[in-house]
Amino acid sequence: MEFSNSYELLKELRSKNLLINKPKYWWPNYGTFEVVVGAVLTQNTKWENVEKALNKWKMENGEWRIEDVASLDPVFLSEIIKPAGFYNQKSKRLIALSRNILRDFGSFESFRENVNREWLLEQKGIGFETADSILCYACGRDIMVVDAYTRRLLKKKGYEFETYDEMREWCERGIEENWDKLSDVYENDLNLCYARFHGKIVEFMKKK
Repeated sequence: MEFSNSYELLKELRSKNLLINKPKYWWPNYGTFEVVVGAVLTQNTKWENVEKALNKWKMENGEWRIEDVASLDPVFLSEIIKPAGFYNQKSKRLIALSRNILRDFGSFESFRENVNREWLLEQKGIGFETADSILCYACGRDIMVVDAYTRRLLKKKGYEFETYDEMREWCERGIEENWDKLSDVYENDLNLCYARFHGKIVEFMKKK
């Protein structure tokens, strides 16, 4: 697979039908508070472990609701999310994040509409990848998420970056410079293009 920019990479990945039988925007339950929980839980662990934790809660309590998490005792939540690892730390951070969202935005719906990257990065335990995952998959913002899979793929092809944001900007630049061509490829259905792009990279690299 050869490419000289991110648009060519997206075209190559798109030809491989990597997202068949996946949700439309790749991340399960896109647009819900569960995505925020998943974005925190997936730090330093495999997604399969995150799913175990997410499903354990849902089997016992139904959907993930921010009001529920904000009112939990950290010890109780840590038992629920144990499969995701670092559960004591993640439990405290999820509860603090939930409380801060409700304090500053009033509701998850308002958070989705009004949060920005700077606010997220001010929260304890939220780094660039987690912040962008929340913005993209929970809040529906067209922002590229780059991760270890992205770094590995690009490095293999001779592209190395000093910072997270340099890599993200490289991925976005090729798309933005070829937006008209992309409109034809996707028949003008470009809603959350970056969500699908990131998903394709992850699914491709998981097979390597």
